[in-house]
Amino acid sequence: MQVLVIGYVWPEPNSSAAGSRMMQLLQSFYNQAWHITFASPAQLSDHMADLSQLNIQQDQIELNSDTFDQYIADKKPDIVIFDRFMMEEQFGWRVEKFSPESLRVLNTEDLHSLRQARHNALKAQREFQLTDLYSEQGIREIAAIHRCDLTLMISEFETQLLKDKFHVPETHLMHLPFMLDTPTKVEELVAFDQRQHFISIGNFRHAPNWDAVLQLKTEIWPKIRQRLPQAELHIYGAYPPPKATQLHNPKQGFHIKGWAEDAKKVMASARICLAPLRFGAGIKGKLVEAMEVGTPSITTPIGAESMHGEWPWNGIITDDMDEFIHAAVSLYEDQQSWQLMQKNGLQILQARYQASEWESKLINRLTRQIQLKNPLRQQHFLGLMLRHHSLKSTQYMSQWIELKNKQE
Repeated sequence: MQVLVIGYVWPEPNSSAAGSRMMQLLQSFYNQAWHITFASPAQLSDHMADLSQLNIQQDQIELNSDTFDQYIADKKPDIVIFDRFMMEEQFGWRVEKFSPESLRVLNTEDLHSLRQARHNALKAQREFQLTDLYSEQGIREIAAIHRCDLTLMISEFETQLLKDKFHVPETHLMHLPFMLDTPTKVEELVAFDQRQHFISIGNFRHAPNWDAVLQLKTEIWPKIRQRLPQAELHIYGAYPPPKATQLHNPKQGFHIKGWAEDAKKVMASARICLAPLRFGAGIKGKLVEAMEVGTPSITTPIGAESMHGEWPWNGIITDDMDEFIHAAVSLYEDQQSWQLMQKNGLQILQARYQASEWESKLINRLTRQIQLKNPLRQQHFLGLMLRHHSLKSTQYMSQWIELKNKQE
């Protein structure tokens, strides 16, 4: 099987949950001995994964360039995976035109338009409404989902939203959470009395993470520190801007640490993970990593959305600021409750994120989707309509930019 992944960026598993997710997909394909190519128009980065370890071919491709047409025509991959809807917009029509038999798969990471809509509602100081998704970004993203043969959704909530509200057929969606090799014994984890301090972690370029840091700095940490004067908060994340590093204040126990070479190692040394997320989408890599290393977490309903199902959370979930602060302090000091939360995290991982279970589901679904590709395309009228030439605005825009670039 020939698989081409078209990446928005080169995967950085130590910088973002999206990078970890991509590496899980690539590992699954590698385990099948499939031939994998990862192509991206993005520049190489300092923190990108070494894809050669999985025998992955790496190709640089250009936006708005007909050089991709010959590239995809020569390759004719069995499967093309667009990493985020922007890549489907750029390259989806070219794949359809020059390699029509390729299965077109969209990997969303999360619903970008949902995250943005929730952010806009927060800035307007009102509750999120479904109509907030009727934005330009929402239209673009959901159109890309309809145009593809299959879309991988990391969140059950978002999968159901697409089916119920945006009429995406179940035949074109797959719920696929993180695929993890999970620990099975509490004894393997760092114990309560070997840990100290609080941690918050997340890529600073991701708006929900930056908002959470500001919440910690202004509203939450001063009150926790007042009750636990010896405790410190260590904030990790890739690409900290000057406005973040300026918040560093050791006298207040507020430490901006920046990029962590080993996120799980620093998470395992902390006693509590704080994630006061007020908006966002998908499922949260930082909270999964906290479970993996046995660190209880205090978060919000947005933070825990679609992450634990019927299983009790490995900490506390609350939108109330006072309750958030009280939970952080009490769990930090209560060893018995802390150990129970640690066990809860392992239960969630074992019930919902086992790589051995989800990897086989993914491979089976892709194989079956290839077999049923043509009849499913014909049955999905919205997809046919959106791919009709009169609606291909992304194609015409790309070709206009391509021509403009050649004339300059």
